[in-house]
Amino acid sequence: MGLSFKDVYARVEERFPAAEIVESPGEPWVVVPKEQLVEISTWLKETPELSFDYLACQAGVDDTANFWSVYHLYSVPKNHKAVVKVKLPREDAPTCPSVCSVWAGANWHERETYDMYGIVYEGHPDHRRILLPEDWPGHPMRKDYDFPDHYQGIPLK
Repeated sequence: MGLSFKDVYARVEERFPAAEIVESPGEPWVVVPKEQLVEISTWLKETPELSFDYLACQAGVDDTANFWSVYHLYSVPKNHKAVVKVKLPREDAPTCPSVCSVWAGANWHERETYDMYGIVYEGHPDHRRILLPEDWPGHPMRKDYDFPDHYQGIPLK
């Protein structure tokens, strides 16, 4: 059996003091500063005791105050998992470093999150929409999104 969430997060917090463990009724998670995301991700993957070799899911969240970039990680060889979150202030255009250099599968996940939430992943190798046309107005999963009445002359409402 792998490490528990708390055991993983305690190691993260010990190595990266700016990380913050958040307890919840379900599974806890760790919030990391966006400036350290790639470093922490690389450490999570390359540390033999942790071996987070699989990015199972990456997604965006809009809680109306902030955007979040959320990473669900799994270690196939160690059979444990972790959830890493990066808080992105809403008042700025949300940006986050890309983790494509750590997990190649992040490519598609980050493109979808950009498409739906408008979070720009700095350093992404192919940063363009993946679900919607390039000229689609805005990012539809944002809580403040105003769905257009028409798109290219086609009524949508």
